[in-house]
Amino acid sequence: MRVFEGFQKGVNLGGWVSQCVSYEKEHFETFITKSDIERIASWGLDHVRLPIDYDIIVEDNGAWKEEGFHYIDNCLLWAKETGLNVILDIHKTKGYMFDPLEVANGDLFFQKTELQDFFVALWEEMARRYGQYKDYVAFELLNEVVNPAVDKIWNGIAKRTIEAIRAIVPDVYILVGGVCYNSVSCVSRLDDPYDDKIVYNFHCYEPLVFTHQAAYWVVDMPADFHTDYPKSVGDYCEVGKNIPQASCGALFDIGVKPDDKGIVVFEKLFADAVAFAEKKNVPLYCGEYGVIDQAPIEDTVRWFEDIHATFEKYGIGRAVWNYKQKDFGIVDPHYEEILDEVVKNL
Repeated sequence: MRVFEGFQKGVNLGGWVSQCVSYEKEHFETFITKSDIERIASWGLDHVRLPIDYDIIVEDNGAWKEEGFHYIDNCLLWAKETGLNVILDIHKTKGYMFDPLEVANGDLFFQKTELQDFFVALWEEMARRYGQYKDYVAFELLNEVVNPAVDKIWNGIAKRTIEAIRAIVPDVYILVGGVCYNSVSCVSRLDDPYDDKIVYNFHCYEPLVFTHQAAYWVVDMPADFHTDYPKSVGDYCEVGKNIPQASCGALFDIGVKPDDKGIVVFEKLFADAVAFAEKKNVPLYCGEYGVIDQAPIEDTVRWFEDIHATFEKYGIGRAVWNYKQKDFGIVDPHYEEILDEVVKNL
């Protein structure tokens, strides 16, 4: 399997120009600054992933919002100065976001041509502005397609968008993820690569019942629910039996057994995607992984050690979720005691 050179160890900048807690200018100018990018570079990482919501860079009337592009420009400038590469990820497009609280009927994006036309036009503008930085910038089409039933439609949208980007920038790296929240078990449902600059992308928060314990947005998740790591897959399913969204995730999709635990689980979870990527000679990349700030810190370190070892075994590039805030921030107070251990295992 080819290695995604320059994008092996990274961190997400979620919450800055995506999923914003505030749309005030002060937020955009202070949430991430050059000192944050310098700190990330000092950790020995090689890239950042920058999630972007379309409404940060598009006015209600459809005009481009230059102030929004200014923050992306700053990120690229700071990254260039500190030797970091950047993935530009469209986290939210018109008519679609993975979070149903943000977009009530995300499936409309997969049904309405005008929403898909907007998406293609958005990426054409991104390509015109940022394709010139292809030596250190990559494009990620869309974050976390949820509905498994739209996989073929999504493949078609992705192909059309890639063709539009290629007409402007023939050789920038483009990341494409699958359905079921970009599950690793769905990588093999992606189309064959259209050229040698395609990267298969997935996210991993397995076991979800551990990484998302007490998460207020997970359906039926008790606010006081806690569990440890590592447990066996069967034990996780038992403790999470009343939390269907978090109890198994991809754990039983691709051959993981009830008695499996720890690093064995990650190796089996990734094996199918790795085999598919090897067969297609495509780099494999994990755009998000991490543990909520409600989990026991010692167990969080163990989880990072295991997933890190698996990434290293298979040569999978990755970016941890998240640098700060969004309930996963590794520089927030919850992580302070273990930050050095976590950074070592990114």
